[in-house]
Amino acid sequence: MSSQYTFTGQFTFSIDSKNRVNIPAPIRRQFLKKDKKTFVVTRGIDQCAWIYPISEWNLIQKELNQLSSLSKTNRLFLRNHLRHANILKFDSQGRFVLPQSLIDYTSIKKDVTIIGVLNKIEIWNPNLLRKIDKSEEIDDQSYEQLSERVNI
Repeated sequence: MSSQYTFTGQFTFSIDSKNRVNIPAPIRRQFLKKDKKTFVVTRGIDQCAWIYPISEWNLIQKELNQLSSLSKTNRLFLRNHLRHANILKFDSQGRFVLPQSLIDYTSIKKDVTIIGVLNKIEIWNPNLLRKIDKSEEIDDQSYEQLSERVNI
């Protein structure tokens, strides 16, 4: 599975009274024309929301289709991951309505931090992200091992 996307950067915005989130122009401009401003927003593994361009989501679905539904773990994983997936489009100003279930899950109140993470975009409550950044640091040995696997 090879991605056509390499989202990067961090941006801070506010969610409006209609639960609309504005995806920053530098990130929106990276969407391929074939995706027609269409994407999937779903729960992330951490307490954030993930956004995948629709073509990227289609690649993920192909991978998920390989999981056997005979496995209880697979069924649980698929159910928990897919039940929160919403196919949406950006409006002309680059906004979309974040579903209430994802607002509750992410504990977003007003401010949001938007991060480009290669093939996806993450939407965070900035206070929660700061706590996670402080509490989940990578130890030096693990960081060193990972850096040896990446050619920079």
